[in-house]
Amino acid sequence: MDAFYASVEQLDHPEWRGKPLVVGGNAARGVVAAASYEARKFGIHSAMSSVLAARKCPHLIFARHRFDRYKELSSQIREIFYEYTDLVEPLSLDEAFLDVTENKKGLKSAILIARQIREKIKEKTGLNASAGVSYNKFLAKIASDLNKPNGQAVILPEEAEDFLEKLPIGKFFGIGKVTAEKMQSLGIHNGQDLKEFSLQFLTKKFGKSGLHYFNIVRGIHLSEVQPNRIRKSLSAENTFEKDLISLDEMEENLYPIFEEVIRRIEKSGIKGRTISLKLKYADFTLQTRSKTLEQYADTDQIWQVSLELLHQEEIPKPVRLLGLGLSNLNITEEQVHFGEQLKIPFHNK
Repeated sequence: MDAFYASVEQLDHPEWRGKPLVVGGNAARGVVAAASYEARKFGIHSAMSSVLAARKCPHLIFARHRFDRYKELSSQIREIFYEYTDLVEPLSLDEAFLDVTENKKGLKSAILIARQIREKIKEKTGLNASAGVSYNKFLAKIASDLNKPNGQAVILPEEAEDFLEKLPIGKFFGIGKVTAEKMQSLGIHNGQDLKEFSLQFLTKKFGKSGLHYFNIVRGIHLSEVQPNRIRKSLSAENTFEKDLISLDEMEENLYPIFEEVIRRIEKSGIKGRTISLKLKYADFTLQTRSKTLEQYADTDQIWQVSLELLHQEEIPKPVRLLGLGLSNLNITEEQVHFGEQLKIPFHNK
């Protein structure tokens, strides 16, 4: 989806359409969760501090996030996916991989399928989507960003290596800012540069990821579309308008977060043994405190352990964010049924 959270807010608030808008934070504090394309023209992007965003664009509109609304629309979009294939691997509320090699419509063209899905999303939700089409997940993801917003692109097997050789290293899906900087320090600025280094060299410099980098620049990515991903944790958190100073304030503000975690537990049926408390201080430093129980925790235990972790040691600084998480969940691979991955035959013309 294109600028999903921001686009939903502009959809529901016509007076905000065509104007620079961000979701999350306010002009005084917080962090940008999503930025409209109008805001991006000012150099504003997600994860930027709201203060800096407001400085870049004084007339910027700040919208509070409404995750229930985003989830509602995400569900509608996912229903459209399932009209075409059951091999859907959600990455987030606004993004997913689809294997359409064999599809419910019997269509031979993945390009046509992508176009139909985008048209149906627009018709059903009023939102724009972009799509990437290729023979593996890595290339499809890169293609999905080529013609944003409201566009699509295809990378064919015979085009892949030439395309990747010219691609700047920072545009490779899965290569973040830190890794890109490390590669650039080694003289790797694009795919062609990356291709010149041996597997042995890349493994020495990047560990297990070296094999991944060696393969992807050659268009090789064997990761299957996984219709069921195993959840590793469940959590909720909140960033506060004003920093919390006293333990009483922290307890009072921790309880609604606890209630949200319990709501998600009840909805999902998940249980866990490890309770974690996340603290982000006013200076943006992070601390996590955890406790693992011998048995799966019930509601009362989760709250009691949360309080225990809060009081475990002195809180040294004002707190701007509190979070609670549950891990060591009662989910195993044996409990999840994975669809059979479909093989993709390519024929020479």
